Amino acid sequence: MTVNRSEAWNAALRLGAYYSALFMAVGIQLPFWPLWLKHHGLDPSQIGLVLASTYLVKCIVNPLVGHLVDRRGERRRPMVWLAVAATVTWLGFTVADGFWPILLLTMVSVGLWSGIMPVGEALALMTTHRHGIDYGRVRLWGSLAFIATATLCGRLLVGHSPDVLVWMIAAALALTALSCAALPDTRVAVAERGAAPPLRPLITSSAFLLFLAAGSLNAAGHTVYYAFSTIHWKAAGIADDTIGLLWSEGVVAEIMLFALSGRVVRRFGATGLLLIAAIAGIVRWSVLGLTCEVPALAAAQILHAATFGCTHLGAMHLLRTVPAGLAARAQGIYAAVAMGVVPGLMSPVTGHLYETLHGHAFFVMTGLSALMAVAAFYLFRQRTAL
Repeated sequence: MTVNRSEAWNAALRLGAYYSALFMAVGIQLPFWPLWLKHHGLDPSQIGLVLASTYLVKCIVNPLVGHLVDRRGERRRPMVWLAVAATVTWLGFTVADGFWPILLLTMVSVGLWSGIMPVGEALALMTTHRHGIDYGRVRLWGSLAFIATATLCGRLLVGHSPDVLVWMIAAALALTALSCAALPDTRVAVAERGAAPPLRPLITSSAFLLFLAAGSLNAAGHTVYYAFSTIHWKAAGIADDTIGLLWSEGVVAEIMLFALSGRVVRRFGATGLLLIAAIAGIVRWSVLGLTCEVPALAAAQILHAATFGCTHLGAMHLLRTVPAGLAARAQGIYAAVAMGVVPGLMSPVTGHLYETLHGHAFFVMTGLSALMAVAAFYLFRQRTAL
């Protein structure tokens, strides 16, 4: 494959801008949105239900968007419209009050937002393959943006109302819309789509089912962390800016992994990375369940490079083996099941777990990581593409 360096550089720059804008929004919403929910009177069980809706809506939106995108062959234009709609609906949180209005608005706004991601990953994988770009080195710009926004947001919240989060997330989503409009217009040709294999053999294969199981258990294993770590650490007396640094620190390690992604994937393989992620999860969640001492938390947060970074790299490199005409649907199914249904069903349980067990709820996540290790081990033994 002949690579035009100028075109490759241009494509990498556009993808980097997209990931930066997208993960600016994630860097604000993921660590700190539970504080906004709590500020508006929601108790831990209600927070768990609201966050569960953000997962469960993916099981409808992502496969539907993936189906429509694969049918039309376009990638960029649907992403732009989804980002614009997500920006407009997110501003509804400026007037939303009470559990039910917040829940319904969450389902709409996050549904639109989540629809962008699997299509963006399909576009990114096709573009990086076409131009010979290292996917991890493009994706790391999203992690850098996450760090910057999580750190700055943590500092901004010191002495300020959580209501400012609504405007910050809406602004980041507007930037995401602009960055989507600048993406390479990567499409699947009509002839290629017509020749694509049917979906059923993929979704019934043992390798794909083990892959979904490993990814689902990993995502479910992060639910207590995403929903209640900020609240738990704040209750333990840790300052908002320190919490922002703890979130950011894990992503620094993730960035280092992504910067070396080519070597790491060649050394361990995609399935080997999933197994590493599971073992790291057992250690990480056990530490978070045992203590709120900042030095111990800081050490455990380094393992985010494995629990999230290795899982993501492994998943994306496995999904790269799917035929181009199925790429958006495969991404949609993975996002719907592993990032939607399973953690969505787990989230209401995490609210109850945190109410009853508090920090010891992290030990349940340790058990889920152990189950992930079993699925990843059997997938590793198969040594096959999807």
